[in-house]
Amino acid sequence: MNANVKLYWILTVFFFILAGLYTAWSLLDAAHQQVEWVGTVTLLLSGMLWALIAFYLDKVHKAQGAELAEDRLDADIEDGDAEQGHFSPWSWWPIVLAGAASLVFLGVAIGPWIAFIGGGILVVSLVGWTYEYYRGYFAH
Repeated sequence: MNANVKLYWILTVFFFILAGLYTAWSLLDAAHQQVEWVGTVTLLLSGMLWALIAFYLDKVHKAQGAELAEDRLDADIEDGDAEQGHFSPWSWWPIVLAGAASLVFLGVAIGPWIAFIGGGILVVSLVGWTYEYYRGYFAH
């Protein structure tokens, strides 16, 4: 992550320099001789975006305290392997949930009646996925 933070700070400086050059270039243009605001603001906002990301990642990296596996040259791939959570490989609920979300978005685009049907299926599938370990073969 340390390399990413340095890269993002470099990109921040690059975009701010580029915004200054772009503004100077638009002022030196013989045809217009005025600031072209769309490009200048876009480049400034791009620099601010990279600064925000670099600042956030720098704070996260410092808050973790220890050196991360991806920052060490002698690290192996499995050193950065962390627990990702528990997922049921046999569960059909995520597929039903994705289909229901698709119906909701389709309903927003085409007709509200499809969104209401998708919303009902969405609630049922969310409850089913949440409580799948409380019933059946895999109950706790």
